Amino acid sequence: MTEPAVRMRALLHAQVVSRALCVVAELGLADELRAGPCTADALAVRVSAHPGAVRRLLSALSAFGVFTAEAGDTFGLTPLGATLCEDAPGSARPTALLLGGPVGTAWTRLGHTARTGESAFAEVFGTDFFGYLTGEPELHATFDRSQTEGLHVELDEVFDAVDFTPYRRIVDVGGGDGEMLARLLARSPEARGWLLDLPGTVARAAGRLAARGVADRCSLVAGDFFAEVPSGGDLYLLTHVVHDWDDQRAIDILRVCRKAMAPEATLKIIDLLPDGGTDDSSRFAAGMDLYMLSLFGGDGGGERGDEAICGLLRKAGLEPRSTLRLPSGMGVVTATR
Repeated sequence: MTEPAVRMRALLHAQVVSRALCVVAELGLADELRAGPCTADALAVRVSAHPGAVRRLLSALSAFGVFTAEAGDTFGLTPLGATLCEDAPGSARPTALLLGGPVGTAWTRLGHTARTGESAFAEVFGTDFFGYLTGEPELHATFDRSQTEGLHVELDEVFDAVDFTPYRRIVDVGGGDGEMLARLLARSPEARGWLLDLPGTVARAAGRLAARGVADRCSLVAGDFFAEVPSGGDLYLLTHVVHDWDDQRAIDILRVCRKAMAPEATLKIIDLLPDGGTDDSSRFAAGMDLYMLSLFGGDGGGERGDEAICGLLRKAGLEPRSTLRLPSGMGVVTATR
């Protein structure tokens, strides 16, 4: 029993490791180390922190490959640690800031969810997750950036596996701040896009699409995907949208999309697609499902396997045509009317 007992303790201690990484992000320690190794004392001065605490923080995380520990209480940045830099490609810093705030706080009440099925987040903050974001613009912007940086990591794999070039009228439903649509339009110069999301998010998308030089081929629609989505598209995209909602609400979104779709149009759901395995991608999907459990409760949103997603599509009057699971655990489910 010795090895399993040690492994279990490592799993239990994972929460404090996560919190330590969130503190690194909050203090900006990774950015401070980009120029080269530095002593803990000097770093502490730069970020207005306690020298001994900074040394122990960096020393502990060196054991996990985030930093290098050198002579003289000097620490350097590894490629893993560099992902916490503000401007790193696919930066993990927004996610760390999100988890270091209300989302991570909600995890402490996961037992409430297990006992009642109710959202741990709502138990702590008295409102649902998306309602809370609406009242916290800065946190909402961090959430949107976390989603976007995650897409940076995922999209190369998705675009390598899926050919989007045949589509000329792309409707990105719940398109966030426009990263997915910007990449699609850049790859398809003859295509035009429509992005639907909440007003504040659409405003941020305008800047991203303009910066990418595709704003003239994109219409931004501030609205509610439970009520209406733009009609006339030949491709409807739902990227990390369906997993946010319980089965009935997910079906409602899909029905609204179906109503807008022409008979020949295609719908693609892009999301994590767990397969019940124990490899790294399966563990990541499992961790994300626990994350969703804390936010949305026992019967709320979560990571669904392909059979569950296909069941939702059929209940919405759509017919699944293909399922593609990528090495990272991401999946693409394609459906038509």
